[in-house]
Order: sequence, then structure tokens, then C-alpha cells
Amino acid sequence: MGATPVREGTLFRVWAPQSRSLDLVIEGHPSASERYPMEREENGYFRLLLEGARPGTNYRYLLDGGILRPDPASRLQRSGVHGPSTVWWPPEDSPPPFSAPPLRDQIFYELHVGTFSPTSDFDGILPLLDHLVKTGVTALELMPLSQFPGTRNWGYDGVFPYAVQWSYGGPDGLLRLVREAHLRGLSVFLDVVYNHLGPEGNYLSDFGPYFSTTTRTPWGNALNFDGPDSDHVRHFFLENLRSLALTFDLDGFRLDAIHAIRDQSPHPFLADLSRLAKNIGSRRGRPLPLIAESNANDRFTVRPVEEGGLGLDSQWSDDFHHALHVAFTGERLGYYRDFSGVDDLKESLAQGFVYRGQYAPSFRCRRGSDSRDLPGASFVFFAQNHDQTGNRMQGERLAALLPPEALPAVAALVLLSPGLPLLFMGEEYGETRPFLYFTDHGDPELIEAVRRGRKEEFSAFSWAGDLPDPQDPETFERSRLILADPANPLSDFQKRLLAFTSRLAKLRKTVSALSPPEAIGGDQNRVFSPADSVLAIERRDPSREVLLLVNLSSSPRQIPLIPLFSPSPLPSGGKEILLDSRDFFGSGEAAARSSPKTTGEDDLSLDPFHVLLLDGRPL
Repeated sequence: MGATPVREGTLFRVWAPQSRSLDLVIEGHPSASERYPMEREENGYFRLLLEGARPGTNYRYLLDGGILRPDPASRLQRSGVHGPSTVWWPPEDSPPPFSAPPLRDQIFYELHVGTFSPTSDFDGILPLLDHLVKTGVTALELMPLSQFPGTRNWGYDGVFPYAVQWSYGGPDGLLRLVREAHLRGLSVFLDVVYNHLGPEGNYLSDFGPYFSTTTRTPWGNALNFDGPDSDHVRHFFLENLRSLALTFDLDGFRLDAIHAIRDQSPHPFLADLSRLAKNIGSRRGRPLPLIAESNANDRFTVRPVEEGGLGLDSQWSDDFHHALHVAFTGERLGYYRDFSGVDDLKESLAQGFVYRGQYAPSFRCRRGSDSRDLPGASFVFFAQNHDQTGNRMQGERLAALLPPEALPAVAALVLLSPGLPLLFMGEEYGETRPFLYFTDHGDPELIEAVRRGRKEEFSAFSWAGDLPDPQDPETFERSRLILADPANPLSDFQKRLLAFTSRLAKLRKTVSALSPPEAIGGDQNRVFSPADSVLAIERRDPSREVLLLVNLSSSPRQIPLIPLFSPSPLPSGGKEILLDSRDFFGSGEAAARSSPKTTGEDDLSLDPFHVLLLDGRPL
């Protein structure tokens, strides 16, 4: 698909079954454009080998002699979503070999290219990669990069799935970022959107039946994955994932909102995507994991295709986020009313999903399926992400909603969880600047529609205050990380939280019992509450047992020590402390206070928001 440079020139290929004729228009000076009729192939494809055409050539397609459109499979849009496409091809040199950590060992870091660095591009990220390595992150998860209107966007309004956003540095910038990340041992995952395209610059309907005629998503027309001619729509997006993976040497993908992919076919598109990813991984010599975002809590998302599942490798757990958010903030508006707080947080940590077939009030129906036997790595656990932060009216992060002393407890529950941990950029040090919703559309009617839609979206939450204007450049600037501003160094507390986060990441990597269990609801992962607002998470493997204790309240708690480890109490003499949050945030005298020691104490005092990780007896 698209424009492929070959020895003789460039091969152009496009699917346009609705057109009787198609011309390739090579654009130089407007008065010097050249037209070349393209050869029609079977099933509505057109092709042309144009000798002498090289990378850097600007072109469009002329459909039936009438409308002029960019290439749906354009690799480069230097003049934005309405301008011509440009022939691009990666350098001939092969990327250096890279061995990504297994999925179960990954620690994800979700990153928005535009607000992460001072320059709002890929090159601006490069000086900060060492910070991420030191933090303990193992994988960047880049928010969508498909070309979108203007320069400010979350990325979910992309309209050219093959083209990397030009204002970020385009495909060459992404290549540099991936190679520099790999040199530091960091994997790179990319968020891709296969449920809809954005509204501005979306010209696919001029070429063919890319969109469903029977259903929509909340964000626009659904893609045609199960209607007439859907095989060719599938091919377009399957080829997109293959092209992105191999061109940029990516290590995996996050699939946006798969519950909005409308597909009633007996051979689901997502199962095809899973097969493709496994084939690419096999041929390339390292896996290409696919991680789903879904609100369905469906176990078959991660079950093998051979068992009737979609074959994806993991999925985000909104239940964990919602339960944690309610437990720490007490908010019960909107979808938060489905969750009770600490009890549901315990359920999520112990079972993966909270809703496993129960009635969910905000959905007004039963939701979810049994998840207890799924591997821990089938779940991605997070306390914050772009949606759960940016879809608040004021874009508040937890650091702006909670007292600072609560943030270490949140970090411990995420990074030492039985699932795969994900941090949202800035979370590692308690970023307080908001992450707001921002756009840079050019259509005045669309701009007003977005403003109205955002207001309606918050009606269920009754949040106070004025809604920041998504179109205002200041909304974007307010969302830029403090990390990107050398004039505002981290505070003393932020430095301490960063050190604590790094310690948690190191423990996760080095303590074998903290690896994701084979079954989240099995013997390797036991979660209980020994006192009000206290969670105890017992993790074990064949050689070791550890116990994480977290006080979720602002009041001290007293709990019995001896029965905590099961099936039998620890030998007299206590247990080793692997982590005590007071060593990072207290007076430095934590060991002299009420931590468990080799004195045979029967009770344990936990300070407000106290985190303890204890090493138990060998099994």
C-alpha cells in the first residue's frame, strides 16, 4: 500500500474500488503538476510504477478526474492533513539488534510526545531517556502518532495511519527515538487507533467503503471490518501494523478502545491482527505483544485464538484504576459510583477484574467475565493514564488531588501489583501540572462541536469550574511537564518520591516473588485486609515469599503480625524489611521505630499511608 521506492523509481498502489479511473498527480509548482493514469488491478486496486520518482516527491491522487486527494497510506504529510503526500522510505541500514524484556517483566511509561519535552518532538525526548532508565522504566508507550490536524492533539484524531506526525519530527524522528531507546535497553510500544479516524482531513470515504454503514462509535464512523469489501479494509489496517512494526523496529502495540471496534464476523479482525503479530514476532526473533484497551472485562480478549479468543497478550484494567481512585479520593461521581474503594481494590488485585458478571450501575447492565485463572501479565495496572487524567474537567493528576504523603502508597500498589505496571508521564515524581484535552483543528464548526461535546461529557460528574478551551494554545502549554522546564527544578519531596519509585521498580525486577503470577487468583497471589483501610498482598514463587503492607488511610493502624504469612506463621524472630517508605519520607530513623524487628513483637504499627515490604521465610 502507498508509495514504495524501488530501483527504477517508485511504485504507487492504492485501493479505490469506487473510482472508474485514477490518476497520479506529481506536484511541483502548481502550474507544473504532472498527471499519470494508473493501471486498474483486480478488486479495485490501482498501481503505477513511475520511473525516476524518488523520496521527497510530492503527490496526490485524482479520482475520476474530479477530486484531488492525499494518499490514504501516505508515509509523510509535510503540509498537514489537507496537503499532498510525500514519498518517504527508511534508510537502508539495518537497526542494531535489540532484545526486549519479556512482556511479564515490562514496566510501562505512557508518554505524550507534544507535552513531554520543551521542544514537543521526538528529539526533545532523547535527553530524558536516561532519566527514564534511572527511574526503572523498561518500555515507552507512545500515545498515537498518526498525522492529525495542526500541531496540538492527543493523537486520537489521526487520519493517516501510516504517516508519523510531521510536527513531532516525522518518520525520521521516530526512527531516531526508537534506536536511542533501544541503545539504553528501553522497549518502544505504540498506541494505534483501529476503531475510528478523526473528523478533519479524513478522506478515506472518497476512496472506498472504509467505514461501516450500519454503526458508529462515540467518536465517529466505525471502520468496516465485517461488511461488503471489508477484507480490503482489514488488509489496509493489517498492513499498517506490519509496516509500523518493521519500519520502525517497534516492540509492541497498545490497541485503543477495542470495545468500539464493530465486528460481528466469525473471523474477528483482532484475531487476524493477533496472528499477524505472532508471525512478525516469530520471523523477527522477538515477540510483538498486543495490549488492548477495553471496558468489557472480557477474558476472551487474552485467550488464544484456538480457544475462541482474540489472542491478545494483555489488557488495561480500568477496574483497578477506578477502585484505587475511589479508595484514595472518595469520589463517587460518574462511573466511580460502580466502586466501593478498598474492598474493590482488594478484589482487583486478587482477581484482575472487579466486575466479573455483576450488574454495573453506570453501564446499566451486567459486565465482565471470570478472570481468576488468567496470568497476572494479562492485566496492565495503573493509577493514572491520559484518559483518567485528561478526561477530568481540569485535568488534575493524583498529586493535585491527594496529600503528598499518599503518593508513595499509590506508587507501591501499582509497581508491586500482580499485573504489569504502567506509569503516566510525570507520575514517577508526582507531577502537579494538569494534563488537559487539547486540539488544533482548522474547521470552526468542528471546534465548536468539540467544545460542546466536552461540556456534555462532564454532565455526569458535576465538576465545578470553567472548562479549559481545548483549542486555546495555553491549554496545551499548561499540560507540559515540569520535567521539561529547567527553570523549575523538582522539589525536595518530588526528588524523594522519584527515589522511592526507582526503588520500587528495582525491587520488582530483582525479587522473583514479585513477578506476575501464573494465575492472578491462584496461590502465588493472596490479597486480604488485616485492618480497616490496610491491604496485605502476599506474593510467592517456588523459592520465596514476600508481604506488601499498605495503609491507605491518613490515620495510623495497628495490625496483628504473627498470622500475616500463611499457611503457617513465621518463625520467632521476625522478618527482613525489604522496603519501608519512612526511610524515604520520614526522619531517616524508620528502623528505630515500630517496624517489625527480631524481637518477636506480636503487633505492627503502620503510620498513615505507610508502605512496608517484608521478606518471609523460604518456602
